[in-house]
Amino acid sequence: MIRSALLAASFLAIAAPTASAQVSVIGGGIASDCYEAALYGRISPQEGERICTKAIQAEMMKLDNRAATYTNRGVLRMRAGDYDGALSDYGTAKKMKPELGAVWLNEGAAYIFLKDFDSALVSLNKAIELDSQELYAAYYNRAIARENTGDLVGAYSDFQKTLELNPEFERAKWQLTRFTVTN
Repeated sequence: MIRSALLAASFLAIAAPTASAQVSVIGGGIASDCYEAALYGRISPQEGERICTKAIQAEMMKLDNRAATYTNRGVLRMRAGDYDGALSDYGTAKKMKPELGAVWLNEGAAYIFLKDFDSALVSLNKAIELDSQELYAAYYNRAIARENTGDLVGAYSDFQKTLELNPEFERAKWQLTRFTVTN
């Protein structure tokens, strides 16, 4: 338990990779190919983005699948370094399915890459509130954002929560080694 403990950590969190989540698509077709491109990364992010765009433009989809496809295209755009394009896709997906936690999680990750940590915190708090499918990733990303806003106690707590939710997540284990807890 961290009471009013002082935490010291080197500010390496900004260089740490964020965690993201893909959203599964029910059924087959191009939207499913888009999901697999985001999930497995077997093709380049640019090729994956083209598949997702084709699905968005050409396929008839239920609202859930359309929101998932925008989210998955956003993940691929984020991997390619197109953070503004990713944020645009996440914004579209949120309008369709605002209760989809993965959208908020990925939006938070994009804001971290842009070093907009306050916006990242808003998105990641929402992902946690919605009990995002990859909840450990939301806590991990929020820890990075918290550390970069100076909230070291909150960052430490979130890295611990990440490991509680996913004990095998090596990045969180490493992050915790950077902290020294003193009274």
